[in-house]
Amino acid sequence: MRFASCTEKIEISGIRKCFEGAAPGSVNLGLGQPDFDTPEHIKKAAIVAIENGLCGYTPNCGVPALRSALAKKFCSENRIDCTAEEIMVTSGASEALFLVIAALVDRGEEVLIGDPSFLSYAELTRLVGGRPVSVPLDDNLCLAPEAILERITKETRLIIVNSPSNPTGSVATPQQMRAIAEIAEDRGIAVLSDEVYEHFIYKGEHVSPGQFSDNVITVNAVSKTYAMTGWRLGYLVAKGGALEQLLKIHQYVQACASSISQAAALEAITGPQECVARMRDEFKARRDLLVKGFREMGVDIIEPEGAFYLFPRVGDGDAVAARLGKAGVIVVPGSAFGPGGKEHIRISYAAARSELEEAMRRMKDIL
Repeated sequence: MRFASCTEKIEISGIRKCFEGAAPGSVNLGLGQPDFDTPEHIKKAAIVAIENGLCGYTPNCGVPALRSALAKKFCSENRIDCTAEEIMVTSGASEALFLVIAALVDRGEEVLIGDPSFLSYAELTRLVGGRPVSVPLDDNLCLAPEAILERITKETRLIIVNSPSNPTGSVATPQQMRAIAEIAEDRGIAVLSDEVYEHFIYKGEHVSPGQFSDNVITVNAVSKTYAMTGWRLGYLVAKGGALEQLLKIHQYVQACASSISQAAALEAITGPQECVARMRDEFKARRDLLVKGFREMGVDIIEPEGAFYLFPRVGDGDAVAARLGKAGVIVVPGSAFGPGGKEHIRISYAAARSELEEAMRRMKDIL
């Protein structure tokens, strides 16, 4: 059987390899999945939807009530002036990322991606025949506008930004986000802004570049914010007629997101938000616990300002990750996120404090 060359060029996710290859008894700090349960009021909304028979197809772009709620959320929280007609609901942020890249990038065109950055960006670019171009991060592990400018060519089609960042936990400054949006506007380049960790910020503020330019397509999800990873419910806002182009792909590869997940997401977006603040406070406490422990070990680490990842510099990240795996602690080698991460490992602190404390004990002799 022959496979398409684009398919053969992409790799199995390094994160999934770590997750699925974990030995029994290991402390798994490899997967970015909150250990919290989905809040009760959200689960109840899904149950009601099932009991009321809301189990059929929905409109391609999502149920009107959810699209309206998301438009209000973008206007009030992100300062993105949009309408419900510019919102699409997707099967997780993963589908939304694919739709944007597939709709914008032709074969041979370039996508500027931070190095290191979330591994899906480069692989999805290769999948559609595009060419990912690595942009080294600055000393604070942020994507600097100056570095982007140096790598723009006539083939550049898209810039991908992610703040707070996976895998580094860095948070872009308002000045950086404005500058990147203005660069894209001036050069006629699109920006994909992945904002799935927007509510988990411990220092600084979240700024959406979409407030500065209509050239930005903003992607988000309920997965991280509301501990709903398995519900597979994402969404995006696309201005200036872009949504119609994304819809052409969405309607054939997915048709619509789950009707039950949409009912749950509507409750998540419009219901009580105290659960989000509680999760954020707990993540911050876990971050502080790990940062303190690593610094006591003498590990080179920049304190993350958001998300729930640490990205310490450990030398040979692949070798250290392998040694930690044998010691019963699963982490992801930084090289999985690009060549710029080869001296790092990524640690997810979306795990119970007791597990983090046990992991620190196991890691001490190695780190």
